[in-house]
Amino acid sequence: MTILNKPFSTPYNTAPFSKISTEDYLPAFKEGIKKAKAEIDAITANTESPTFQNTIEALDYSGEELDRLSSIFFNINSAETNEAIQKIAQEVSPLLSDFSNDITLNEALFKRVKVVYDSKSSLTLTTEQETLLDKKYKGFSRNGANLPEAKKTELRAIDKELSQLKLKFGEHILAETNAYELHLTNEEDLSGLPDGAKEAAKQLAESKEKDGWLITLDYPSYIPFMTYADNRALREDLSKAFGRKGFQNDALDNQDIVLKIATLRFKRAQLLGYKTHAHFVLEERMAETPEKVTSFLNELLEKAKPAAIEEFKKLEDFAKELDGIDQLQKWDSGYYSEKLKQKLFDLDDEQLKPYFKLENVINGAFTVAEKLFGLQFEEIDTIDKYHEEVLTYKVTNAEGELVSIFYADFFPRAGKRNGAWMTSYKPQMIKDGKNDRPHISIVCNFTKPTKSKPSLLTFNEVTTLFHEFGHALHGMLANTTYPSLSGTSVYWDFVELPSQVLENWCYEKEALELFATHYETGEVIPMALINKIKASATFHEGMQTLRQLSFGLLDMSWHGVDPTAIKDVKAHEVEAFKDTSLYPDVAENCMSTAFAHIFQGGYSSGYYSYKWAEVLDADAFEYFKEEGIFSKTVANKFKTFVLSQGGTENPMVLYKRFRGKEPQPEALLRRAGLLK
Repeated sequence: MTILNKPFSTPYNTAPFSKISTEDYLPAFKEGIKKAKAEIDAITANTESPTFQNTIEALDYSGEELDRLSSIFFNINSAETNEAIQKIAQEVSPLLSDFSNDITLNEALFKRVKVVYDSKSSLTLTTEQETLLDKKYKGFSRNGANLPEAKKTELRAIDKELSQLKLKFGEHILAETNAYELHLTNEEDLSGLPDGAKEAAKQLAESKEKDGWLITLDYPSYIPFMTYADNRALREDLSKAFGRKGFQNDALDNQDIVLKIATLRFKRAQLLGYKTHAHFVLEERMAETPEKVTSFLNELLEKAKPAAIEEFKKLEDFAKELDGIDQLQKWDSGYYSEKLKQKLFDLDDEQLKPYFKLENVINGAFTVAEKLFGLQFEEIDTIDKYHEEVLTYKVTNAEGELVSIFYADFFPRAGKRNGAWMTSYKPQMIKDGKNDRPHISIVCNFTKPTKSKPSLLTFNEVTTLFHEFGHALHGMLANTTYPSLSGTSVYWDFVELPSQVLENWCYEKEALELFATHYETGEVIPMALINKIKASATFHEGMQTLRQLSFGLLDMSWHGVDPTAIKDVKAHEVEAFKDTSLYPDVAENCMSTAFAHIFQGGYSSGYYSYKWAEVLDADAFEYFKEEGIFSKTVANKFKTFVLSQGGTENPMVLYKRFRGKEPQPEALLRRAGLLK
């Protein structure tokens, strides 16, 4: 038995990261699965008649040790991985897949669940208990409990293979990202790059004992180069390297993996009686059906496309006038957009960055949370962390009671995947009369401090931090009885509401003045810059919307159809993009082979939910603006009816309770400047 199989004797029951060795994980998982199986056996062996308490509730509280271990391990595999961890992940994933199927295909357990489900009309249950009962029953029926034995075996095999393929997909992307370096020794090649980006590139080269400058595919290195570097040929090289991840017909190629994942998901859905994977997934979403999703995306496409075409034409004319560019390419997008934005609004990220020192932005997010929800954040050094760069906080309410433990991890590392995400190390639940508080984490890849400058964020990084912090608040303020309904355990197209709505505060004078102060002079961000941020907020909104819609439509093209006839990943993708393409296609690039959201993460048939949630967030923020962006009344309603409720009730019911009515898409179109 390892340290991971015993109760943690740590402050606030936090994960004892420094005491865990890599060798602990595999035996810990085997022991954890054994214990969880014993808990399931105890439920099925119970000779008393099945009740909500001895079956449904017991099932939800079971496997607590295994769930905690899985959270720790898979979070480490995303934020601080290495070859040994990845190897264990490949071994552990099929074990967990088998265990999960052992539960959902356990006939004795399903029988007990079904007895309770069939008698629900005679039970006196709370709304949360009704939701849990419905969710548990569907968890079985949607995962094969009603299938004959031969089909159950087939389902197990599919799930096991899918779990391994998804891991392999992510490992390939991380390996490709880490393998590429643009090594520059001529300073002229850095022309146009801001000093901070140059210094970061030099520091990176020094850390690898190389002369000159290094540019990588990590966002804080890649984005500034694509946005500011005058050397078009180098932008092309970098852009193509970024776009060919998983698409090089080598050992790290993901084309077959994409085809296999899409086909296996389709077969699984068919096995369970659904037309496609999207039909299966969307049954448990606000959107309900693939037809509704496609119609939603196409409706927005119709509104956004004319604006996008007009914006693109202006960008083409600008590039031609400025540099004689006859044909805009994808590697010109960030560069000329930034130049045009500077011309139109006299605004660029370099002007803004001095006002967005990372520490100040973190404190700004904390202050916003304090003003809205009465939360206090205190940095503490008494709890263990998995890397020295991780910041740790104790979160309390106005009465001084513990709300959550909060981890924040901001900078790129070789063992960390790209992007930004929120996650949890321990869920909130109420058990034996005790409200057990959650441990929440956000992980980002922001610009690192250099020898001469602190970490200064681009405005995009500021909104990303607020976005992930919004997810974190959803986790921290959870107040439900059952762990499987807690925090962000909500319909996937609802989960982005708390994150996206919080981004709105980044554009408001009243909020910006709380934290946007110059890192050297302490001067509060000038009103002129705030006005420019507001004015530029809808810059290229048509093109941005088209881009998001293209990803949603690509997702549906893989999962809302029978994919078995697709043989060529690239050709399929080109067809899926035909109504949303503005730039010429790049033959050696492919999006799908690195589209981790849908092939590794949980967004398959769900990428549309970013736009879906934007409708909710624009509508919700209009309510805040009507009453004041720091209105305690509106914030309290948002906390009470949305943030604390998790997945205890249908999200539209919760939203209407908060807002008083259904969301109106016009709010989004108004904010985006797309309503003529």
